[in-house]
Amino acid sequence: MTTTTLAVLVPLLPFLGAAAGLAVGRTAPGFVRPLAVLPTLAAAVLAVLVAVRQGGNTVIDAATELTPTGSVPITLGLHVDGFAALVAVLVGVVASCVQVYSTGYLREDPRYPSYAALVSLFTAAMLLVVYTGDLMVLLVGWEIMGICSYFLVGHYWETPEARSASLKAFLVTKLGDVPFLFGLFALAADAGTFRIDGVLSAVASGDLDHPTVVALLLLAGVAGKSAQFPLHTWLPDAMAGPTPVSALIHAATMVAAGIYFVARLLPVFAASAAAMTVLAVMAAVTMVGSALAALAQDDIKRVLAYSTIGQLGYMAGALAVGDRGAAVFHLLSHAAFKALLFLAAGAVIHAAGTNSLTAMSRMSGLAKRIPDAYWTMTVALLALAAIPPFAGFFSKEAVLVAAEHTALGDRPGVPAGAGWTVLVAGLLTALLTAAYALRLWLRTFRGRGPEAPDHGRQPIAMTSVLWVLAVPSLGFGLSALVLDDWFDGESLLPTLTTAVLGTGLAVAGGAVTYAVWRSLAVRAVPQPAAPHVAHPDAEAGLVEAEALHLPHPAEDPADPGRALLGPLYGPAAAGFHLDALYRKVFVRPVLGAASLVRFLDREVVDTYVSGAAGTAKGLGWLVRRAQTGNTQTYLSALLAGSVVLAIAAVALANAFAGA
Repeated sequence: MTTTTLAVLVPLLPFLGAAAGLAVGRTAPGFVRPLAVLPTLAAAVLAVLVAVRQGGNTVIDAATELTPTGSVPITLGLHVDGFAALVAVLVGVVASCVQVYSTGYLREDPRYPSYAALVSLFTAAMLLVVYTGDLMVLLVGWEIMGICSYFLVGHYWETPEARSASLKAFLVTKLGDVPFLFGLFALAADAGTFRIDGVLSAVASGDLDHPTVVALLLLAGVAGKSAQFPLHTWLPDAMAGPTPVSALIHAATMVAAGIYFVARLLPVFAASAAAMTVLAVMAAVTMVGSALAALAQDDIKRVLAYSTIGQLGYMAGALAVGDRGAAVFHLLSHAAFKALLFLAAGAVIHAAGTNSLTAMSRMSGLAKRIPDAYWTMTVALLALAAIPPFAGFFSKEAVLVAAEHTALGDRPGVPAGAGWTVLVAGLLTALLTAAYALRLWLRTFRGRGPEAPDHGRQPIAMTSVLWVLAVPSLGFGLSALVLDDWFDGESLLPTLTTAVLGTGLAVAGGAVTYAVWRSLAVRAVPQPAAPHVAHPDAEAGLVEAEALHLPHPAEDPADPGRALLGPLYGPAAAGFHLDALYRKVFVRPVLGAASLVRFLDREVVDTYVSGAAGTAKGLGWLVRRAQTGNTQTYLSALLAGSVVLAIAAVALANAFAGA
């Protein structure tokens, strides 16, 4: 079987699995789990085979015209380079882990068949984005992911949090997709083709007439999809969905699509210094702002959500300084440890009966109750904090090295100011990342108070996935030594300067956080925990759904985040009130306009329609009253009408004669 055929099967298999799962979900529920797991797992295996055959050096291109358009043709194209091959492996592996984990996490959920089918469709759409060689086909996968995220985030639709979060995610991402669509059309109009290789050729030959306009329009869509400032506000609220969905969105699909898109078309953005500067500033604000917000969150999944936003900021920063190899390297590394963090968080939520860090900090014994989640989550948090030799250290250092080279003028064509912006923001974020990572670990596994409830051991489908993902979280960074061919042949090894600065700041952030936590814990009076505790036999998904209804627990006196942030704690906990600003600037005017339209429809349009109907009804009543059935009445009316007409005719004749 040719490599091209294998590549076509990679997105096709999960799509067929989704269709089959929806078709037999009600009639043959026993086939739902195999149809969810096996096609996705097969796609992951085929993606590995494609990557091995591709080898990082060659580019696989194939295309056939999809439909004649009369102007710019649309093709069903395939374009697999080193980046595409590696990202497809990432998507397949993480999606397979999520599907396996979900068989245990949602084993009693009556909506599992539709959930599993949507996860498979989500995976197929992302793989289509990764492998396609045509921008319009990419747009199809891009939009399918948006639809799938709407349904998956709103899986627990009985809760107002899930309904609101799904609608918000859909609307905010669509807000970015509108200029993104215009940007694609403008790009194709300039290049004369939707083919990605044709677009890159046009950029290389200088045939792109409006690079700044095109790049800025495309960045709007990327900001929405990849949760970059100022369109990042949907991602923390999307935590109302099931934890496996959070792992999939944050690690391998949706948010990764925007970063991958910019990496694939980086020459388009690099053609405009203004666009690269905007991208650098956007990445810097995203990194620092999200890290501050993560340090003030009380929900374990919201901490991880803001962490994802910050790590995406690192990737966008690497792209802003012109190094797509470092961006994709951190994308791959982050996917492993972030998927592990979310899936381990699902085990923690099940064991604690709540997703509140405040409640968890007042319980003890979680580390003993769930040792698999404890050890694997520790590995993932060390990778997140970029502590060597874990994966996050190498990939984050690659970003800092790229920013350092640009800042020192070693990368022509990219503004040095963009390099300094990303470098300073990246170092500050490294300090804050270590602080909130240690805060999460301390409050989850080193709480004080009564022992956490014992729900028994987690299903093997959940715990086995955690250890599978722990392997790349620990060792993937070393792949920088051997995977140069897949990353444009550039070295991804850290330099002494960035390694010392980045690691030193991370250690300092962790040390200060631990010292503050110790001092607060000694002074604080232990308080009994009072979280809602689900039945020991309840499945993890049910526990998480019930946790959404819990009231916010009382303030934790031993929270180091409050002491570290000081007056910034309140604004950071509220996401710096961006949601409140958007409600005033956008939501209220739209609701006001909707109220005006409703008033005009009810008082003007409906009144006109009702008046027209009433008039017809009144005329009908008069005509009906005249129909008596009496012949004498009809003759009398005819005679009277004739007399009236005769008098009128005489009067008119006299009037004309006098004139």
